[in-house]
Amino acid sequence: MSTRRMPTYYLPHGGGPCFFMPWTMGPADTWDRLAAWLRAWPATLPDRPRAIVVVSAHWEERRATVTTGAAPALIFDYHGFPPETYALTWPAPGDPALADRVRALLSGAGLESAGDAARGFDHGVFVPLKVAFPEAEIPTVALSLVRTLDPAAHLAIGRALAPLRDEGVLIVGSGNSYHDLRGFLTGTGLAASTQFDAWLAGAVAAEPRERDAAITAWRKAPAALACHPREEHLIPLHVAAGAAGDDRGEVVLRDTVLGAVVSAVRFG
Repeated sequence: MSTRRMPTYYLPHGGGPCFFMPWTMGPADTWDRLAAWLRAWPATLPDRPRAIVVVSAHWEERRATVTTGAAPALIFDYHGFPPETYALTWPAPGDPALADRVRALLSGAGLESAGDAARGFDHGVFVPLKVAFPEAEIPTVALSLVRTLDPAAHLAIGRALAPLRDEGVLIVGSGNSYHDLRGFLTGTGLAASTQFDAWLAGAVAAEPRERDAAITAWRKAPAALACHPREEHLIPLHVAAGAAGDDRGEVVLRDTVLGAVVSAVRFG
């Protein structure tokens, strides 16, 4: 069990099941650097996490909703990939007690929440964690985005969950710092993603009050809407930043995939 405060993370979860198939939609090594970073990631943590809470870009609900099942199934919410990618396994246990704790913290902050006993782990959860924690032994809980995708609301969710960091829980926002699918498919995202990534690196490294103001107003950033025509892959950042409290962020991975720059951020 961890006895030291956990950092929080915002990370790119790749393209569908990209790490578990021969990649043919671009160079064969497209995802190699991100995969290597994910494999090395656990060794950079202060301790082995007692549990993990993942905020996935692929789950939206009317209110913040947490998985409460003891043995969540996998949700293969991607399309057109090889048959073997629909037979992947990652049998990490759920953590109903942690789900209750998440809901209690949200309630204590005056935030609505719900539990979902039937919801499994979508690919924003299991794909990166299967690379990083292949043994699938760490209890894991998924947390939805709120359907409004309001930046301030997700910062507030993160702030409410901050005490988990001192309870051995790793909080992860799983999305992508660039998410224009047309740009990925055509390889035309480099200019926009470079501009936005430079802004993002400065924003997360700023003094926390300045950081929160900047990412709340993210639409004003250079090339913001070109990188995020819809913001669901960015908003997990806000939960990670809110949970970071006074800890500043830093870009800990910067990669170019399918012609666009993508980054991972660590706070604390």
